[in-house]
Amino acid sequence: MQTLRKTLLFSLLALPGSLMAQQVREVDICVYGGSSAGVIAAYTAKKLNKSVLVIEPGKRLGGLTSGGLGYTDIGNKYAISGISRDFYRRVGKHYGKFETWIFEPGVAEKVYQQYVKEANLEIVYDHRITRAGKAGGKVTEIQLESSVGGTPKVSAVRAKMYIDCSYEGDLMALAGISYTVGREANAQYGETYNGVQLRDKHQFPDNIDPYKVPGDPNSGVLWGINTKPLAEQGSGDKKVQAYNFRICLSNNPENRIPITRPEGYDSTRYELLLRLVKHHTPGDLNGFLKFDRMPNNKTDINNNNAFSTDMIGMNWNYPEADYATRAKIIKEHELYNKGLLYFIGHDPRMPEHLRKQMLQWGYPKDEYMQFGNWSPQMYVRESRRMVGAYVMTQANCEGKNTVDDGVGMAAYTMDSHNTDRVIVNGMVKNEGDVQVGGFGPYPIAYRSIIPKKEDCGNVLVPICLSATHIAYGSIRMEPVFMVLGQSAATAASMAIDAKQSVQEVDIVKLKATLRQRPLAINTTAEILVDNDDKEQVTVTGNWKKINRGAYGPSAYVSEKGATGTIRFTPQVVSGGTYRIYSYVPKQGDMTAHTSIKVSPDGKAVKPVDFAASAVKVEGQTSGEWVDLGTVKLAKGKKGYVEITTEGADGVVLADAVLFIPEGK
Repeated sequence: MQTLRKTLLFSLLALPGSLMAQQVREVDICVYGGSSAGVIAAYTAKKLNKSVLVIEPGKRLGGLTSGGLGYTDIGNKYAISGISRDFYRRVGKHYGKFETWIFEPGVAEKVYQQYVKEANLEIVYDHRITRAGKAGGKVTEIQLESSVGGTPKVSAVRAKMYIDCSYEGDLMALAGISYTVGREANAQYGETYNGVQLRDKHQFPDNIDPYKVPGDPNSGVLWGINTKPLAEQGSGDKKVQAYNFRICLSNNPENRIPITRPEGYDSTRYELLLRLVKHHTPGDLNGFLKFDRMPNNKTDINNNNAFSTDMIGMNWNYPEADYATRAKIIKEHELYNKGLLYFIGHDPRMPEHLRKQMLQWGYPKDEYMQFGNWSPQMYVRESRRMVGAYVMTQANCEGKNTVDDGVGMAAYTMDSHNTDRVIVNGMVKNEGDVQVGGFGPYPIAYRSIIPKKEDCGNVLVPICLSATHIAYGSIRMEPVFMVLGQSAATAASMAIDAKQSVQEVDIVKLKATLRQRPLAINTTAEILVDNDDKEQVTVTGNWKKINRGAYGPSAYVSEKGATGTIRFTPQVVSGGTYRIYSYVPKQGDMTAHTSIKVSPDGKAVKPVDFAASAVKVEGQTSGEWVDLGTVKLAKGKKGYVEITTEGADGVVLADAVLFIPEGK
């Protein structure tokens, strides 16, 4: 009988069309979550010759990057490398530019589909995890259900390595890996910006009354206000920074669907906005909506000011909630955001000029067609966070602690949105917003994307990584997630090849692989020479360093009337024709023309210049790449690019020079 059972099981597994063959899959690497990081991780693993399966709980790839966040949070372009940088160049190509960080949701999704097609990735949509089986300190399989009901096409995935690229960290949690939710007390890691924070940004002015009947506490509080006393500054809790949707609208009448009254609409939810507007009436919608413009008459609207699209305090249960509860929270956020837009345009108590401005906008006909022209991706700014082999903290952000196993960089401000709306001295106040910057790019530890050894040996977590709440606020940017997704996939591939755990991966080899194969394929890598690369930069004359607006840690500036040169010498591994770009931090007093000398061999010199007017800076950056043309470079360190002060009638800036192989 036992033999018969084994024979029957073998026969079922061997039949290609059998139910079991369809439902149970075995691959080298399973990527859970088709987010921005998930697509890049899967693409990387496939290019490294691994079999890959992507499990996506929804119907769309790209997560927030294709879900409305088109006005990219950059921090510093120096921090964005590898395939992540390639993504923004592919988007740029769509718009006829070198690279761009401002784009429509549909364009982002098309670029992710390019990666899927090029790597022949297999994506299983509408499937989500229900259980993770473990043995010997490793995940042996994950079990799945259909997100939309019915029998799942794939019921289980058995992989050598798993990469959790979800915003919620569901695979990580079900695998028994240590994690936390909420804010640590400052005392836990010696921080100053963690925990409860009552600060001045996105804050109500004094004297905004919290009660339904102004001045009467017995009348009850307005919607969205927590009546519990404010906790001690810096104390920890389980509260989560607010979520919203990054809203794409259109003001093109031919591509505009009117904003109508959503189901369950309740105008009392927006009473605080009326009181805020009465206190100070803004001239336009930017007074309470961060209204960033996208190509083709579209927007990326984000939260702004004290009352906006953030549904403060309504998401605390989301990280650890079951799927049904999460769906309810997502729907509540959608209706709140849609209701806000409708309220602004239609409530007669709103100032007329703001109503008229709002009515110029509507949902775009050509975006999210499968989802009623509304993004399916709520902005989950923060959910679970792994407590891994290393915890990134405020000290890492500020450069006080520097790791030597960096497999990506972050550079954004320590940024937390508000977590609560409370009453302080009889006035309504927001609590939790932190925006502290002023630091340069810093490395993110490999140990922060892997679990502790005792937790699990074959899972990597590039999104819900190991960081305190406030450090995560700096790291949690979409371009960085893509960088870490590539790093995780590279490490997973190396671990498979060496038959090791993720904790045993050779970090020196991993960093070298990421540097030598930035696109995960065998191609000539571009060459970046930054002004801070001392061995490749020669400075003569009068220059000083500035930090603000620089690519990387700093840039050089020569004041008007000063003389000098800065020579950038690339280390050319493969000779050939390269296109040259110079990074220019835009300043109002810069010289009208910057003179540059380009030498292919250290002997012949070709003069080049660019006009200040050619430096077009867009989005969350203060500089841009300027095309200097092409040059044929021989192997070695012979050619150079030299920025000079010759003929300058203003400030000359020298920052970074990029050499990209032609045909790349």
